[in-house]
Amino acid sequence: MRLIGLDRELSELNDLLHACARGDGGGVAMIGGAMGCGKTELLTALKGAAREGGFAVLDAVGSWPERLSPGSVLAQLLRSAGAPGPAAVLLDRLRGTCEDVTGAAGDTPLTLDADTTDVLHELCAEVVRSAEDVPVLLCVDDVQFTDYLTLHWLFHLIRQLRGARVVLALTECPLSRPAHPQLHAELLRQPRYRSVNLGPLSLTETTALLALHRGAPPDPVFAERCHRVSGGNPLLVRALLEDSRQASDPGTVVVADTYGDTLLSCLHRGRPALLRLAQALAALDGDIHAPALLARLTGQEPSAVVRGTRELAAAGFLDGIRLRHPVAAQAVLEGLSAAERAALHRHAALMCYEEGVAATRTARHLRNCDDDGSLTWAVPVLRDAAERHLNGNRVAEAHSCLEAALRLGTDDGERVGLRALLASTAWMLNPSISTPHLGELAIALRDGRLPARPTLMLAKYLLWHGRFDEAVGAVAQLDDTDELRDPGYAAEVRATWKLLSVTYPVVQPPPPLGSTAAGDPRLLGVTALSQVLAQGPDDGAVADAESALRAMRLGKHTQEWLMCAVAALSFADRPEAAARWCDHWLEEARARKVPLWAAEFASLRAGIALRQGDLSHARLLSEAALAQVPADSWGVCIGGPLANLVQAATAAGDFGAAAEYVAQPVPEGMFSSRFGLYYLHARGCYHLETGRPYAALDDFSRCGELMTQWGLDQPTLVPWRSSAARAHLALSDPRPARELAHQQLALAGERPTRARGISLRVCAAVAEEGRRGRLLEEAVEIFRACGDRFQLAGALGELADEYTESGHTARGLAVLKESERLRRECGVGRPAPVVHGTAGVAEPDSAAFALLSWAERRVVALAAHGRTNREIAGALTVTVSTVEQHLTKAFRKLGIRTRKELPRTYFLGAAAR
Repeated sequence: MRLIGLDRELSELNDLLHACARGDGGGVAMIGGAMGCGKTELLTALKGAAREGGFAVLDAVGSWPERLSPGSVLAQLLRSAGAPGPAAVLLDRLRGTCEDVTGAAGDTPLTLDADTTDVLHELCAEVVRSAEDVPVLLCVDDVQFTDYLTLHWLFHLIRQLRGARVVLALTECPLSRPAHPQLHAELLRQPRYRSVNLGPLSLTETTALLALHRGAPPDPVFAERCHRVSGGNPLLVRALLEDSRQASDPGTVVVADTYGDTLLSCLHRGRPALLRLAQALAALDGDIHAPALLARLTGQEPSAVVRGTRELAAAGFLDGIRLRHPVAAQAVLEGLSAAERAALHRHAALMCYEEGVAATRTARHLRNCDDDGSLTWAVPVLRDAAERHLNGNRVAEAHSCLEAALRLGTDDGERVGLRALLASTAWMLNPSISTPHLGELAIALRDGRLPARPTLMLAKYLLWHGRFDEAVGAVAQLDDTDELRDPGYAAEVRATWKLLSVTYPVVQPPPPLGSTAAGDPRLLGVTALSQVLAQGPDDGAVADAESALRAMRLGKHTQEWLMCAVAALSFADRPEAAARWCDHWLEEARARKVPLWAAEFASLRAGIALRQGDLSHARLLSEAALAQVPADSWGVCIGGPLANLVQAATAAGDFGAAAEYVAQPVPEGMFSSRFGLYYLHARGCYHLETGRPYAALDDFSRCGELMTQWGLDQPTLVPWRSSAARAHLALSDPRPARELAHQQLALAGERPTRARGISLRVCAAVAEEGRRGRLLEEAVEIFRACGDRFQLAGALGELADEYTESGHTARGLAVLKESERLRRECGVGRPAPVVHGTAGVAEPDSAAFALLSWAERRVVALAAHGRTNREIAGALTVTVSTVEQHLTKAFRKLGIRTRKELPRTYFLGAAAR
């Protein structure tokens, strides 16, 4: 037996045994204490000591169900092993004399007839006579549930204890009103009466108990957490030890089923009224404190509620007026049927409403109750609670409130508005959750029941899911609405059309509607994005974007406009500013726990990281975006994060991962959006890098056709011409490559933009030897300024080749070292290689392959196809000496000695790199 802090109490009880054994007379002990605080354990220890001292031990346990069964506890006592033999016959006689006697709910025992009283006297005499030979310890656990017939027998026995060799030990939960006050009066008259009261363990005692069970002193933090969650209740401490046994970290306190089941078991051993009170407290979770209100909810008297609350607190079950842990509340409520729980919450909601409890607290009960027709006031409360939850960044709770409001609402017009609010809140969690509501809203729109502002919201959601015609029809209905007289709303409508024109270019905006507020930040941000995408980087657009970002705070009505302004900075070659703003909003979105916002800002930030050449960060952010919102919930916008992943993995040489990303299904509507452009270009790059130049050229050409058709043909958006030129070079077709390269350079203009740097690189690839160095030097200068380290590494590698070929070997080597360092910093070549080769031919390490310069890859690719050095020189318009130099350096990087070791399929199309 493991008793902590009870040495003094056990010693006092043992003194009663010793005195009785010496012949000094009997005694009586009452062990009081809250549920689970060690009464039974102390009684068990006393029984063990008695048996060791030669006592006969007779024991019984009282229980609530048997309290009205006459003689039930007495029968347990006198049918125990060691009971006097004649007792069994007397018990049978007793049963016959009291067949019509039942217990009473009052405090006063029934008056017994003479025959019954005589049998009780004889039973007492038998116990006292047997004790003359062997001392007797009589134990009754939970005496508060003892039947009245047994109580009468105990009264007779207690009055004979002074001269008997009998010790009586009882346990009771004393904090409830005494169930048997006459018993306590009898006990107090006894000279050898000991009263022991047990309470919860102190932190020191909890620590000692943990050490006893674990065999070593526990971590102080673990002990403190156990003490706090258990309230010092020894049974709950042991339950926590059991729950925590399988924890991976031995210092972690796990609060699970054993804890909840143990607490519930304690409650079931007590009065049903106490269990009902615990269930009410679990449901209320601190919403109501007044005993009178708790009495209404539980059907008890206020005084009984006060006593019951004290009893639960004494057991360590409560923290204030709440159950100490959510697991405890869950276990207590699971004892109710679904209908009982719903009714309990319904009554609690009504009381909260009548008492003016906060809307969010009242709504918690409304969310968990059924409707019996009496909750006509519920919908406004739930809407108020939802708004408060949204303001407090508790989107999931707001969504739950609106779901309950829609369930409880009966007015059709009100339900349309509720459904629109519910859809917009669900959207912030996961767009797929809002999908079931779109159909009902579309019907309401068709019937003219959907207000203007939800109509605009519906149009955006329909576009997300690729339902373009329905979206256009929805927004077209706003042309004649009175809301357009509001400059702020008119600005939102105009901004929405402009956003649609650059994001879903298949949607053509109408002429401007209404008069808008001057300098509206929503319009500024999206106009800046539209201008950059249509005309290229522009200082005025940058100023407007930053002005918009400074003017807006993150919210459900501003999030998309903030993203437009950040994207405008990114496409305008302001990656540092774009990254700074995007990091700020991403951090806030995560802090506010809005999954969709966090996912969209993470995807946008990944695109910025790609433009900075940070491949590893781009992949990490894109994966985080898809972790926040699953791929099948992105609609046509999935092209954004997927394109980032494909582009980053391909550039890093992780072709296996890129292949998995490309294999993911995408909606056809994506290719009618700007996100489809990103995806086509990224997929084309993957095809090109993995030896499929024709497939790559198809993707690049389709991308270019769409950009031209939509009026977005700017290389700052997608440099499709330079990529297509590289595909032509991979096919040994330099003429169209040269034309595409020059066209893109002309579109990029004279400003030192990232797009111009990319154009210069491909122009160098198709230029004569004398011009390549100057073109690459300008490209290097531009990439250093705009911050794209990946493009800078590539340009430096090509420039190193040019310096080496022109005889500046030392200079070329220095530039090559910088290029290789930058590639490693960008994350090039870190993943494991992908096997594409033929059987029996080892593949080169993809990390080494990624370190090849673009010129080296072109030469190696042709060599892998069996071309001679002279044929390679002719195809690439370089000298044979240049080809030899490239092969020598490439072989060294790849760790091979001859071209026979080059796997043909691995290098197919690599010239385009």
